[in-house]
Amino acid sequence: MKQPIALLLLALVLAFPAHAQLLAPSAAPASQTLDRIVAVVNDDVILQSELNQAVLSVQKQYASQPGQLPPMNVLRKQVLDRLVLMRLQVQKAQDQGIHIADADVERAVNAVAQQNKMTPEQLRGAVEQSGSSFADFQRQLADQLTVQKLHQSVVRDAVSVTDSEIDNLMSSPTYKTGEVHLAHIQINTPSGADAAAIQASAAKAAQAVAAIKSGMDFHAAAIRYSDASDALDGGDLGWRKMDAIPAAFADTIDSMKPGEISPALRGPTGFHIIKLLGVRAPDRQMVNEFHARQILIKPSELITPAQAEQKAQDLYNRIVNKHEDFATLAKKNSKDDTTANAGGDMGWFEQQRWGTTIGKELGELKVDQVSKPFQSEAGWHILQLLGTRKSDMTDQIARDEARQAIGNRKAEQVYEDYLRDMRSNAYIDILMPELRDTGSQPAAGTSP
Repeated sequence: MKQPIALLLLALVLAFPAHAQLLAPSAAPASQTLDRIVAVVNDDVILQSELNQAVLSVQKQYASQPGQLPPMNVLRKQVLDRLVLMRLQVQKAQDQGIHIADADVERAVNAVAQQNKMTPEQLRGAVEQSGSSFADFQRQLADQLTVQKLHQSVVRDAVSVTDSEIDNLMSSPTYKTGEVHLAHIQINTPSGADAAAIQASAAKAAQAVAAIKSGMDFHAAAIRYSDASDALDGGDLGWRKMDAIPAAFADTIDSMKPGEISPALRGPTGFHIIKLLGVRAPDRQMVNEFHARQILIKPSELITPAQAEQKAQDLYNRIVNKHEDFATLAKKNSKDDTTANAGGDMGWFEQQRWGTTIGKELGELKVDQVSKPFQSEAGWHILQLLGTRKSDMTDQIARDEARQAIGNRKAEQVYEDYLRDMRSNAYIDILMPELRDTGSQPAAGTSP
């Protein structure tokens, strides 16, 4: 393999919230008698072997650049914090009755295999060859899917976006278009932090800025100093829409040039240091649209699938060979409630708007041509392509992106608050003194 097994999860992890990322530790073998508990997380525990495996995964990931890793005591704290956060989220999901079916895990395995250009069997062999259990690997994927569902359930009802919010955002003089590629270092302040804890976070942020100014690579500084869950990935945030950047940082970023680094910026959860890696302007968004009409014949209690197919074939012959009017036949026979009364008219739409089956048929038709009957999950269809055009969807896409940006911003804050509250009310006992965070106040419900 070209990359360690820990990285095989990246294809799946990147679709999840940053808080849900895990480093793919393996459970300790049952025969390991010297294993010990390093942390108690509510009614669960994290073992020394789990922490060791997770740390080893990170070391393998950076085997060619070991100097980018922080000192071992800092790395172990970062990894343990990530394991604790994952364990808390899985526990909360289970409390809420969130479960992952075996079929979902199987699809996730197939997706990871495909991303790594392997078959599922080759992936299994690679996992086992690395010394890990494939069952543990599947369990880790199940945990990732579980946390994704938890995130969705938390933000689903808590986040809504109105048209007026979109209008206000797009009309605001601070509304920015285009995309930026960012990396960040986040220095957290604990929930309910006092002045001393805030000052300690500010000092750590100042130390990170000083190290970067002295020549330390930003990627390495993020690994060494950042408290964010993406710290071990170098703090890379990828490309983001300008309108998705928190307002507190947007003006700073707007005045930066690629390659520049911001000072430590105070945010609601701590201090942030941002590096602008790149900028790209928005393009006009031109899309192909189709105008078509259809007749849909559905099997029912009164018509068998075979009879539905025969009826569709009869209607096709009446249109093509007897030249009967398509719209008239659609009004009398089509069972699609949204188009029948309009003579089957589907309006103008993008190719996949009505599903991949219809989209594929449309792509093979010429204007005014009538398709032969074909089957989809809904029943038997007859299509007629009435026209095609290119449409400038820039404004509509901009509104959709603004809606998504507002929603993402709200969702990020909602889930961040949810995690902070969950952690502050959890029982977390770090049993190894050297792994405790002495620079912050313990959260409520956490052992000293």
